[in-house]
Amino acid sequence: MPTKTVEVEQTQTYLKELLSLVGNGSEIILTQDNTPVARLVPITTSPTAPRIAGLHPDAIWTSDDFDEPLSEEFWLGDE
Repeated sequence: MPTKTVEVEQTQTYLKELLSLVGNGSEIILTQDNTPVARLVPITTSPTAPRIAGLHPDAIWTSDDFDEPLSEEFWLGDE
């Protein structure tokens, strides 16, 4: 992803161009007095890589009593 650095004072003049660059995958670093203060990045609505089923077998488990009601002690805080 290409990165471009722009002074904050220039953003209002070039906002449409900067948004176009971001929309095409670029990252814009906004600076104030040559100090980075913000970053414009594209919003992604989908994962960057496809998910793969079964990639981590046995990495998670569910107890046999997962869907059983909780005890009164749990709800009342009794020990």
